Amino acid sequence: MAKHQQGPHAQPTSAHKGQRWWRVMCLTGVDYFSTLGYQPGIAALAAGLLSPVATIVLVIVTLAGALPVYRRVAEESPHGAGSIAMLERLLSFWQGKLFVLALLGFAATDFLITITLSAADAATHLVENPHFTSLLQGKEMIITLVLVALLGAVFLKGFLEAIGVAVALVGLYLSLNVVVVAVGLWHVMTAAHVVTDWSSALTTQHGNIFVMIGVSLVIFPKLALGMSGFETGVAVMPHVEGDPSDTEEKPAGRIRGTKKLLTTAAVIMSVFLIATSFITTLLIPEKDFQSGGPANGRALAYLAHEYLGSAFGSVYDFSTVAILWFAGASAMAGLLNLMPRYLPRYGMAPHWARAVRPMVLVFTLIAFLVTWIFNASVDAQGGAYATGVLVLMSSAAIAVTIACHKAGQRHGTVAFAVISAVFLYTTVVNVIERPDGVKIGACFIAGIVLVSLMSRLARAFELRVTSVTLDDMAERFVRDIAHRKIRFIANEPDSRDVAEYRDKVQQIRADNDLPAEEDFIFVEVTVLDPSEFESGLSVRGEVMCGRYRVLTLESSSIPNALAALLLYVRDMTGQRPHMYFEWTEGNPFANFLRFFLFGQGEVAPVTREVLREAEPDRARRPRVHVG
Repeated sequence: MAKHQQGPHAQPTSAHKGQRWWRVMCLTGVDYFSTLGYQPGIAALAAGLLSPVATIVLVIVTLAGALPVYRRVAEESPHGAGSIAMLERLLSFWQGKLFVLALLGFAATDFLITITLSAADAATHLVENPHFTSLLQGKEMIITLVLVALLGAVFLKGFLEAIGVAVALVGLYLSLNVVVVAVGLWHVMTAAHVVTDWSSALTTQHGNIFVMIGVSLVIFPKLALGMSGFETGVAVMPHVEGDPSDTEEKPAGRIRGTKKLLTTAAVIMSVFLIATSFITTLLIPEKDFQSGGPANGRALAYLAHEYLGSAFGSVYDFSTVAILWFAGASAMAGLLNLMPRYLPRYGMAPHWARAVRPMVLVFTLIAFLVTWIFNASVDAQGGAYATGVLVLMSSAAIAVTIACHKAGQRHGTVAFAVISAVFLYTTVVNVIERPDGVKIGACFIAGIVLVSLMSRLARAFELRVTSVTLDDMAERFVRDIAHRKIRFIANEPDSRDVAEYRDKVQQIRADNDLPAEEDFIFVEVTVLDPSEFESGLSVRGEVMCGRYRVLTLESSSIPNALAALLLYVRDMTGQRPHMYFEWTEGNPFANFLRFFLFGQGEVAPVTREVLREAEPDRARRPRVHVG
């Protein structure tokens, strides 16, 4: 029988162990901060001269919308499951599982495309460096695959190494950006006509500030990638160091550290976004932002080469390549923390899916496939990336709104409902403009659902009970009957009166030709949520009608519960117990589907099959009798 596995809420643990919040911020920041490599160029293409104003709108939504949402997610879901866990609590049965699988599909889209898109963008920056263009031109695919393989190798070596690399890269990259921004602002201030020319052209195009804000709101969805990184921020929460007094139920220190992480990252990024959009719009000619132009997708690198020379520009290019490559690290960390929390628990992935190294290999291979399908193109993957980010942000905002409503927090409910509306609007606009993102997300969802159902089918006869606990009465029943031969009768509870139990005993004796003096204990299983896969089993003993001993169980599957009870009783007493069934009427295939979907069906043969897989030794296997 499966050994008991300690759940996340079993007892106080060393939950305070982990990394300082600022170090984990660097891991999530390689995704968030690396968007500086392309965000100013995206803003310039989408908004033109209005880019700084549109970026300010993006920053307001970030600080007043995304940040409060994910600070609340950190409180409500402090174990790294993110907003998906909050929404999972609202639904049960199969609709809940399918809903979670759909969200996991968008999460996989977000995280995996982060890995492949960032590596592809890093390859583009490397190829476009003036010193390497002639040597590496046309080799973007090979470079991208090498970068993805190197990322996987870092995680195969260990997670602490990934955090150490992230701290070094973020420190270097942000320092270089401070230099580029400072030099850019200096050139703007020393060339006074630049600002006046820009403001005059802006007023000529849009008239007044209210029109500018209105246009910025319309343009805003195109800039939404500047908010990426929040979901990974809460996904890696278990790695944030907490207080010595933290427990898994109340990790106050971990929550506080994660809030610092989210807030600090958002503030740093907001300052950089405003500053970089301002200097790139004023200092780079508009034509250079267009496809094929020297500033396309690399506006800050353009300024680094233009104003600080080729040597500094090359250093900046290499730091950008490095952080874009390692941006996939936060996504890989999110995948490694998120997927094993759901799929194995749903029975929709093998047990080895809980291990880090096999999952790193799986995700790396999938990233290879995605890179090959999209030919290492940044533009081709942009729609899927934006869709994944926005769907997760919208679901997080909705989950937080519901949490506030349930907590009776009226003002919070209204505020988060408004934020949810903003994110939903942004998501819908993005989907309309770039429907390829939804199509790619749907492919991920379909793949996850298909693989999950196949895994669940393959594990259908697996013993899923993690622990068995008998109350005092149930233990007394078992120990008493162990002095004779242990015989159980599987009974589907109906009226539970004298006639039901008397007739059942007579039928079992007649079907199996047992003498009248044989003693029996009834076993009755109530199916709770058949979509659950693994759970503990609590057994209660009670005396019905003053004479019939009954063990009552609650489980997601009748055959698995019965098999687990038989194996537990065998180990407890040292005897091979016997269990008696009657055949179920109906088509065998239909009965199997009933078992697969609803935990019932043809109980007797399935119970025997579960026992056969759990105990290969026939001499020790509990006996199953069907009449």
